[in-house]
Amino acid sequence: MAITQAMCSSFKQELLVGTHNFTNSSGNTFKLALFTSSASLGAATTAYSSSNEASGTNYSAGGNTLVNQTPTLDSTTAITDFSDSSWSSSTITARGGLIYNSSASNKAVAVLDFGSDKSSSNGTFSVIFPAPAASTAIIRIA
Repeated sequence: MAITQAMCSSFKQELLVGTHNFTNSSGNTFKLALFTSSASLGAATTAYSSSNEASGTNYSAGGNTLVNQTPTLDSTTAITDFSDSSWSSSTITARGGLIYNSSASNKAVAVLDFGSDKSSSNGTFSVIFPAPAASTAIIRIA
C-alpha cells in the first residue's frame, strides 16, 4: 500500500464539467480525511472511502471540514487554498490525507503524502497548508 501525493485525475475532468465550486461563502463543502500507511491513495483515487482511515481520540470518520478561500489568479496561475486544519486534544497517527468534496458525492480532489507517519498523543494534530501562491498553493492550475 502507498500514499502518493497527487491532484486526482478525476478531479481534473470534473473541473471542466463544473462539479466543484471553491467559492468561499456559497460554494461546496470540502473536507480533509486522514489515512494510515495501509491506505492506497494517489492520482487514481476518485472518492473518499473510510477504508484504512485513521482513527483515534477526537478524530471522527470523514475528517474535518476545510475553510477554503475563493479562487484567485497569481499571474497566469489559478489558485485556491485552505486554512490550516487541526484536531485538538487528539491521539492520531496518519501517513496522509485526502481532500474531497462532500457536497458532490465525496469526490476526491487531492491526495496529501506526509512523507512518514505523523502522530499526536493527547495533543494537536495539525495539517499546515502552503502559502496561496502560483508555485506553492495546494491547488493550482497553470
